[in-house]
Amino acid sequence: MSLLDKVNNLNKTDFISIFGNVFEKTDWVAKKAYSLKPFISLDDLFSKIINIFENSKKEDHLEILNAHPDLVVAKKLTNDSKKEQNNAQLNQCTEKEMKEFTKLNIIYKKKFNFPFIIAVSGKNKFEILKNFRERIKNDKIVEFKEAKNQVKKIASIRIQQIIKSK
Repeated sequence: MSLLDKVNNLNKTDFISIFGNVFEKTDWVAKKAYSLKPFISLDDLFSKIINIFENSKKEDHLEILNAHPDLVVAKKLTNDSKKEQNNAQLNQCTEKEMKEFTKLNIIYKKKFNFPFIIAVSGKNKFEILKNFRERIKNDKIVEFKEAKNQVKKIASIRIQQIIKSK
């Protein structure tokens, strides 16, 4: 049985269990994607999941953005976020770096009303901090668009990891 057949044969509970955190703590996207089965290819699955996000209302985008944890200082991380942040060395910050991340998180959230979001895969803490310092200067429209792009990158990486693990 091909991977595509396995995905198409998943029951709703299993599908949501597997794809429910593609968008951080937001399983409604997976629920909608499930209703679009059968998928004609793995690219079709990916495309449909991303399109659900893209075609959602601004309020839904904000819900997804706000489901993301603050970088470095978040106490409760999903397994996906913890793994991603640890791979980017965010669990190895110095006290000075921790203070800067904490300060930037507070300022950013006040300014944009959602946490700073970046696809940390392939980046290290220095690159992330540099990006944070730059993006905090953006206006609200530019940053909302950038945060949505980062969420799509994270979703793409997570879908690829799910497919590789199956």
